[in-house]
Amino acid sequence: MDAFFASVEQRDYPELRGKPVAVGGSGGRGVVAAASYEARKFGVRSAMPSVTAKRLCPDLIFVRHRFDAYREASRQIREIFHHFTPHVEPLSLDEAYLDVTDDIRGIGSATRIADLIRLRIKQETNLTASAGVSYNKFIAKLASDQNKPDGVCVIKPGQGAAFVAALPVRRFHGVGPKGAEKMKRLGIEIGADLASKNIDFMRANFGSFADYLYRAARGIDLRPVRANRIRKSVGGERTYSEDISSGAALRDALDTIVDIVWERIERSGSAGRTVTLKMKFNDFTQITRAKSLVQNVPSKDIFSSTGHELLEELLPLPLPIRLMGLTLSNLDRGDQEERAPDTAQLSLL
Repeated sequence: MDAFFASVEQRDYPELRGKPVAVGGSGGRGVVAAASYEARKFGVRSAMPSVTAKRLCPDLIFVRHRFDAYREASRQIREIFHHFTPHVEPLSLDEAYLDVTDDIRGIGSATRIADLIRLRIKQETNLTASAGVSYNKFIAKLASDQNKPDGVCVIKPGQGAAFVAALPVRRFHGVGPKGAEKMKRLGIEIGADLASKNIDFMRANFGSFADYLYRAARGIDLRPVRANRIRKSVGGERTYSEDISSGAALRDALDTIVDIVWERIERSGSAGRTVTLKMKFNDFTQITRAKSLVQNVPSKDIFSSTGHELLEELLPLPLPIRLMGLTLSNLDRGDQEERAPDTAQLSLL
């Protein structure tokens, strides 16, 4: 979807249309969850601190998120996907892989299917989507970003390696700013540079990430579209407008997160054994502590007491914190495969 959260806001509130809009908090610790294309012209991007976004675009309009509205739009979109194929692998509320090898509607063209899906999304939700059509997930994902907004990019078999060769390595899934900087020091800036390196060089410099990069630089991706993605964890975290340091304030903050996460655990029907506490200090260093129970966490009280036990082990803290999070993992697979498409992990932003 194109600027999904921001587009839903502009659809539902006509006074926001044509204006630079950011979904997220406008406070000192706020973060942009989504930015309209009008805002992106000024350099505003998701995950950007709100103060930076406001500096880039003084007229930026901040709106609070409405996840119920986004989930409802996502549900409508997913129903459209399933009209054309049962093989849908959701990545988030606004993005998914579709395998249309089995052409159940007899349409005869993956590109035509993409066009029909985009048309129905526009007609039924008044939102726009962009599509990448290709022979594997890696190329299709890259192509989906190529002609945004409201566009299609088709990369046919035989064209993948040349398409990847011209792209900045920062576009490769999994390559973050630090990874891109390391590659630049090694003389790697675009896909062609990556493809020129042999596998021994790649493994020496990128370890377990090397094989993926080696194949990706050649347009190769053998991963299937998995309609039933299995949830690995359920969690939540909060970034605070003011640093927290006292034991009492930390305990109160943890109680609030326990309420948030346990509601998500119950809603998703998840059960797991490992509780992980995460804290980010005001110097941006981070620490985590985890405890695994013999059996699945049976109740909110046990979940809370385990989280508090982890917190007490860390007190007193060396520095105030700006973020706290709590996660339940080591989930019991149970019937997750049937549940997964409707319970994909949501972005906390």
